[in-house]
Amino acid sequence: MLKVDAPPNLLPAIPIGTAYDLQVGQRVYAIGNPFGYDQTLTAGIVSGLGREIAGAAKRPIQGVIQTDAPLNPGNSGGPLLDSAGRVVGMNIAILSPTGAYAGIGFAIPIDCINRIVPEIIRGETVPRPRLGVTTAEDHLVRRLGLEGVLILKVPPNATAQKAGLRGTQRSDEGKIVLGDLITAIDGQPVRITEDLFRIMDQHQVGDTARFTILRDGKKVDIPVHLGPMP
Repeated sequence: MLKVDAPPNLLPAIPIGTAYDLQVGQRVYAIGNPFGYDQTLTAGIVSGLGREIAGAAKRPIQGVIQTDAPLNPGNSGGPLLDSAGRVVGMNIAILSPTGAYAGIGFAIPIDCINRIVPEIIRGETVPRPRLGVTTAEDHLVRRLGLEGVLILKVPPNATAQKAGLRGTQRSDEGKIVLGDLITAIDGQPVRITEDLFRIMDQHQVGDTARFTILRDGKKVDIPVHLGPMP
């Protein structure tokens, strides 16, 4: 959030629209600062709705708008507008093997922003539950012939440590002993890391979730009292 002290007549606000009624194929426009060229306007259409992408910390961001309006580094944080000039989203990311525009961009719906921004302005924060563990990359887990989220490290006093979850260790003989493999939470399958984050985001701090893990070749159900994200 940024607070700007200036006369309203010098900084008129862009009208706010809605995102729930967007349609695939609808015309949209993006304003940003790509590569330092400020106040750049690009145009495209809504390519998809309800997409899910991975955030910087690998946590999934759900319900995002997909657009082919050209976005490049410097567009993040800029508005996505409908044909009436109303803000329908905030541009956040692109999908690109080179880091430049490749036809796929993403924006957070304005409806989501309208729910969160008032809480931030009031100084409220919504704590998010977290295990506090380090997990293995999904492709490494698949190379082991496993499906789930493999725990590598469990820090002291972390939520996972208090619940008795185990990380990967080396035995006295020097052999690697794999940690717990999370395969489900409350009966919902956990196949990859994004599944873990998505299901965790359905809970609140203080909830108790039932983790199904694979430990020493056996399935075990462990109740985990979910603590806050640091």
